[in-house]
Amino acid sequence: MSLLADLLPAFVSTVETREDRLDVDLFPEEELALGDAVEKRRREFVTGRACTREALTALGLPPSPIGSGERGEPLWPPRVVGSITHCEGYRACAVARSSSALALGIDAERNAPLREGVWEEVAHGRERDLRDPGSASGPHLDAVLFSAKEAIFKAWYPLTKAWLGFGDAELSIESSGSFTARLLGLAATVSEAPLGQLAGRWAWDEGVVVTSVFLPRPPEPGSG
Repeated sequence: MSLLADLLPAFVSTVETREDRLDVDLFPEEELALGDAVEKRRREFVTGRACTREALTALGLPPSPIGSGERGEPLWPPRVVGSITHCEGYRACAVARSSSALALGIDAERNAPLREGVWEEVAHGRERDLRDPGSASGPHLDAVLFSAKEAIFKAWYPLTKAWLGFGDAELSIESSGSFTARLLGLAATVSEAPLGQLAGRWAWDEGVVVTSVFLPRPPEPGSG
């Protein structure tokens, strides 16, 4: 089942897999970013980079090394924006040309309740009302909240290089598969980009929730 492709515009190249894909050789920059990772982390990293190779090819671009920044963010080649995610049983990548997209972020989490300590850290204010027991046949909204905040950060950080904590964004999640986020305090003024309020989408299946945030490239002044 495809979860991610339907959450983003058609010109965004997405690749998702439920299995490890270890049949690629890492570039030296990627090996450096991976370091002496344990086997589980290596499998996640290599599979994520395999997804990026395929996604870039679909955009008509050659495979390129995707290193990691100081907060672990992927370092994309010029004129490309993108995001990578992985959780147990799921890995995915989304990329777009920067001429069409200002930023994008994706995240995947297990469709399961958050642990108590994590929930208190992630949810603030009215978001606490989202806590629900869930069921074997439905999404856990606390997992959706956590994933959405991760996707927001992945779109936010490459633009601002500023930290965004769980309490710096207040989310409203709709059962229809959308969410909105209002940035609070200093976070709302860090960037001149249209980041004061963000919109995203989410989907789920029995094992995974996936979220996305997409910021289109604003038209050039005088272009319209």
